Amino acid sequence: QVQLVESGGGLVQAGGSLRLSCAASGSIFSIMGWYRQAPGKQRELVATIARGDGTNYGDSVKGRFTIARDNAKNTVYLQMNSLKPEDTATYYCVADTVLRRYWGKGTLVTVSS
Repeated sequence: QVQLVESGGGLVQAGGSLRLSCAASGSIFSIMGWYRQAPGKQRELVATIARGDGTNYGDSVKGRFTIARDNAKNTVYLQMNSLKPEDTATYYCVADTVLRRYWGKGTLVTVSS
């Protein structure tokens, strides 16, 4: 049974930093990463990372966010720096097996101005 457990969300002032973590279990995951959804908006890509460390970032976070993974721990991290109020959203962890994509329940990040 696949489980994704996210942690690290919270309230931060603009310009601050947060680090999200997602611990996955139950399978081997080729791609892991993060999406986000702000109220009234569509879900969008934040960043993904392949098992071999290839990364992909959404345009709005390039240069500010960094994704990393620890394959031994099946854990993916998202370091978020220079946060802006428009980064406020629920952040969802994703993890892909050969059969399907799994989603976490989400963790809320709120950036105050």
